[in-house]
Amino acid sequence: MGKQLIYSVYFILPIILLWGAKPTKRGEWNDSFALDQTKVFQGFLTICIMLHHIGQKTCASWLFPKSRIIPGLEFFVPIGYIFVSFFLFFNGYGAYKSYHTKKNYLNGFVKKRVLPVVLSLYSTTVIFFIARLLVGEKMDLPGALLYLSSIKLCNPNTWYVIVLPFFYLAFYFSFRFIKKDGVAVAATTAFVLLYILVGTSIDHNDYLIRGEWWWNCVHMFPIGIIFAKYEDKIIPHLKKYYWVYAIVAVLAVYPLYLYSVYAQDAFSYYGENFFAPDKVMRRRLTLLSQVFVTTDFVFAALLLGMKVKIGNRFLRFMGTITLEFYLIHGLFVELFDHTFDGGVPSPFPIRNVFLYVIAVFALGLPSAILLKKLHQVILGTGKKKAENKLLNKAS
Repeated sequence: MGKQLIYSVYFILPIILLWGAKPTKRGEWNDSFALDQTKVFQGFLTICIMLHHIGQKTCASWLFPKSRIIPGLEFFVPIGYIFVSFFLFFNGYGAYKSYHTKKNYLNGFVKKRVLPVVLSLYSTTVIFFIARLLVGEKMDLPGALLYLSSIKLCNPNTWYVIVLPFFYLAFYFSFRFIKKDGVAVAATTAFVLLYILVGTSIDHNDYLIRGEWWWNCVHMFPIGIIFAKYEDKIIPHLKKYYWVYAIVAVLAVYPLYLYSVYAQDAFSYYGENFFAPDKVMRRRLTLLSQVFVTTDFVFAALLLGMKVKIGNRFLRFMGTITLEFYLIHGLFVELFDHTFDGGVPSPFPIRNVFLYVIAVFALGLPSAILLKKLHQVILGTGKKKAENKLLNKAS
């Protein structure tokens, strides 16, 4: 009975998402692009990403020996990149909208956008490095330096915060030095496409751009920028033909996902094609299938959000710590697995997957809060927010 409890997550998740949700009246629209709405949904997706990482440790098909496989979270194992695609879309969308709505937005851009992400990378890298030492992982000086530099990932979930600063910098330099808006958008898009072309030419390895998850959803960053640029034309069109687009987008998600699975089987990212003369083309054909499903997933979520306003206190709170929870929950995923990142035995293995999920969330949540506080102290942003609140109350 205890092993079956993990299936309750499939009932708990919809309750978490829809608790407090309010459908709009006929002829009215919810702003699914509003910051509070996107943050709420990102808070929900962060929980899904946690389940994705735990699923990879408990029921992924590649686990060996097969006796290690404990069923329950199979649904989440292959779709982490789909969840992250939503974040990347709004990274691009938010940067473009802010550039056009906030005066002198590019002044201090690196400090506001890039530095917090880099800080998140290295603060969690240090935490994971200490954890690796405490669990008994042996490493020489070169190995330690590879970990601390993040050339070899000390925190296995940090690819996102490694690539995102480069995309932000491409955006910054494009819009700082290119006068024409359309050309700046094209330049940023070209940088991301170049990154994808480089990534698809690199075999799986232990260092940077280690595998397909480093690049199979990053196209959503320029798509978010392009959507923001033409939003004033797109949104009225979507409203005019809303039900056509909504029904098609929602119904297409699963067939497009099945096609992406077929493409992976037919073309493959993986080792059996390392020596094939057309291995790069195979990766790009597989990637194309994932471009379709990620784009449609984000599109479907936004369309549904135009008619249903989601939000409750829990998800609003989760939306304030998405980055920190994304980065720190993996520490407990590793500590409660049978090995720490596939290396030395973990000190606290948990075989019951439901208890595994509860333990990761119960410890990941306060850790994310503390991590956010630490980042605010280092960046000096917590004090500024408190001062702004006082000013708002006074006025």
